[in-house]
Amino acid sequence: MTVFRSSVLILIAILLAAVPSITQTAPTQAGTQQPVSYASVAQLNELLGGLQQTSQAVLADLNKLRIDKWKTDSNNKRQAKTMVDSVSRNLQDAMPGMINEVHNAPEDLSATFKLYHNLDALHDVLGSLAEEVGTFGPREEYQPLANEANTFDNLRSQLADRIQNLAANKEAELVRLRTALAAAQAAPPPPPKKVVIDDTEPEKPVKKKKPKTTKPAPTATPSKSPPGTPPSGTPPSGTPPPANPPTPQ
Repeated sequence: MTVFRSSVLILIAILLAAVPSITQTAPTQAGTQQPVSYASVAQLNELLGGLQQTSQAVLADLNKLRIDKWKTDSNNKRQAKTMVDSVSRNLQDAMPGMINEVHNAPEDLSATFKLYHNLDALHDVLGSLAEEVGTFGPREEYQPLANEANTFDNLRSQLADRIQNLAANKEAELVRLRTALAAAQAAPPPPPKKVVIDDTEPEKPVKKKKPKTTKPAPTATPSKSPPGTPPSGTPPSGTPPPANPPTPQ
């Protein structure tokens, strides 16, 4: 391993070790997310599940390394231990939080890219560490770690493809919104609504007086007399007629 390559790997390892603290202080995006298709969620769940499983396998492989028994000098052993510590801390502290962010926001481009960036750095360090194990360590330590490094590489490629698809979808949505906005701005505004206010007082309805109706006077009905009774004003029978008054001389 050259001095320049060793320095680069040490720098990457230091950055990986600093990722957990950065992840803990970074605010979580809690905005309202758009509905996500079933195919997109299924693809993401498979990718994140593979990433979690591979991370656990790498941690188990790193715990099996016996760097002190490698056939190399103390400088290479020290560098290898630094890389092991950095990868272990990243997989235990930083990676789970990033996976959880992407799981909660499946189409958040920022969270997805942050996970990809971390996975890319992990792959570089893990690949170099696998080469170190293959050069100075036994084969039974090298082969599992090399297999997990290849799995990380495949997952990294899948995540890169997902980022590309998300970016294309976001761009298409942006173009659609711009087109709709331009069409709305070009359309003539609707005519203003005219409101007619009638402030004239309505005429009060004239109440018509009902004509007075006079009741007809009641007509006297002759009373019925018993048979044999003379009408009123007729002298009874047997009464002499009145004498004629004397004629003046």
